[in-house]
Amino acid sequence: MGDLILVRHGETEWTLSGQHTSWTDLPLTQHGEEQATSIAPFFAGRSFAQVFTSPLDRAVRTAELAGLTGAVIDPDLHEWDYGGYEGITTRAIHRARPDWVLWDDGVPPGPDGHPGESPREVGVRADRVLSRVDASLCNHPGDVVLVAHAHFLRVLTARRLGLPPEAGRLFQLSTGTVSRLSTEHGHPVIAEWNATGTSAGTR
Repeated sequence: MGDLILVRHGETEWTLSGQHTSWTDLPLTQHGEEQATSIAPFFAGRSFAQVFTSPLDRAVRTAELAGLTGAVIDPDLHEWDYGGYEGITTRAIHRARPDWVLWDDGVPPGPDGHPGESPREVGVRADRVLSRVDASLCNHPGDVVLVAHAHFLRVLTARRLGLPPEAGRLFQLSTGTVSRLSTEHGHPVIAEWNATGTSAGTR
């Protein structure tokens, strides 16, 4: 069975500023586009069982620049809904709530259509994605690629490893990187993490 390849989208203006970004559909910065292009050699000449991407432009554009053609949009790959904390930095939140931690406390409701999510709710979405991943890996040769967002992919990694969603806090994930989840003796493992540019996929 193949591996699960995770790609975090390239840099945006809000990743630079540290603002929480879920549904706000920001484009990649020039550096973000360069990051996405730099990981293309990892995917060149390879075929995959399936490529899935978040519906947000920053993920779709990253997939395009990385040479991942034929990607299927999966709404479950959307970033954690930050509710009332959309566009706000952790530093600003701490001025009102000094002890706030996303992984423990979740977020307050935001505008209509954006009630915010708890770690458990993000974990439910991640589990749905992993079910589709497993179906693709079982029915088609090759690896499956997911192009998405930092917090969501961190939760998904925790769930893949059999950990609770909150354990995603352990897996820092940088922009424009490739990570690989594999198996060893039948158990899920991290085989590669936060690889950039041509260093990605050196196995």
